[in-house]
Amino acid sequence: MGEVERGHLIGPWEKLDYFDRQSIDLPRAVGLLEAWNILMEKPWPGLKWAFRVRDAISARFGVKRIGGFSGQRKDAVVVGERLDFFLVEGVGPEALLLTERDRHLDVMTCISVKETRLSITSSVIVHNWFGHTYMIPVGPAHKVIVRTMLAQLQRTLAEEAGSVEHELGRSG
Repeated sequence: MGEVERGHLIGPWEKLDYFDRQSIDLPRAVGLLEAWNILMEKPWPGLKWAFRVRDAISARFGVKRIGGFSGQRKDAVVVGERLDFFLVEGVGPEALLLTERDRHLDVMTCISVKETRLSITSSVIVHNWFGHTYMIPVGPAHKVIVRTMLAQLQRTLAEEAGSVEHELGRSG
């Protein structure tokens, strides 16, 4: 799995209630925001429904609605800005640190790149019973959603590469 940098987690290992890291090799190197834009451009179709269900249930317990992903492209981002419902807590050439914190749980998603390897690392610290209950369905679902989104990113870039190769072959 590779070593996870401490700054890519919401807290120390021993305090984490949830951890998931998934990585893929891409056909070419991508920037962090390029990866974000591709992922958000065509999100997994079930994601909108999942966020609607999440918001409807969570709102009854005083958790703010997050609404899901907007699909809006971003060309630049700075610390303190929001990428949809996430707060940008760190941005650099190899890592984008995104958080969402409330009274029930603290979440960090780190998108990191190293050459053509892209990883999404998610970590959560739970604060109360509602947070633990929330994570029962969300933890496993999150793994499937991230896996699906990474596969889509890989396919999109592979199709793009095939398209470029096809065009180059026609012009030669």
